[in-house]
Amino acid sequence: MINVLIAEDMHLVRGAVVALLSTEEDIEVVGEAGHGDEVVEACLRHRPDVALIDIGLPGTDGITAAGRLRRALPGCRTVILTGLATPAALRRALDAGARGFVVKDAPAGQLAESVRRVARGEQVIDPELAVAALSARENPLTRRELEVLKVAAEGAPVEEIADRLYLSGGTVRNYLSRILSKVGARTRVEAIRIARQDGWLWPDDVGEVGLIRHRSRV
Repeated sequence: MINVLIAEDMHLVRGAVVALLSTEEDIEVVGEAGHGDEVVEACLRHRPDVALIDIGLPGTDGITAAGRLRRALPGCRTVILTGLATPAALRRALDAGARGFVVKDAPAGQLAESVRRVARGEQVIDPELAVAALSARENPLTRRELEVLKVAAEGAPVEEIADRLYLSGGTVRNYLSRILSKVGARTRVEAIRIARQDGWLWPDDVGEVGLIRHRSRV
């Protein structure tokens, strides 16, 4: 029997997943969590073989929770559930030690089979998404440039970026100019979008990852 814990904040979705997996003879749902901060504690209490974790949990996001769970309970394998698969999200999930990456609208039977495969020690990832993630370009931005872009992504004007990072306005403008050149963007908004979709600038709210669509590359 494969013991599973489900971490999903949307009650209807969590209930549907519980109902779906409960029909499988070799799978038993032993626990649930609705908040990212509850995942590790719930898994330590129920000791599941596999934890299905939503990427956009409130509090501690699903990917961060998966990383913490890996350290706290190495024997529990994790599968990240997401509304939209992107290379950036996949790379983050793999870095956190997730063994599976499943889109929520996958066929019912596919979810159960993914649980079985991950429980056997296999890795479950959509092949096309894996290729896209592996072929993604390296981050061309320096740590300081990422700091500038991160504050800019919050909607801060140049003067505020300068104040928060203890820089002059001219230095911030130079950084922004170099960022646009490096990522191949025409505007600050486009640079932020590119940096997020390529996984260089991760949203503070991981739920936003559902809004990030990776662009086709030539």
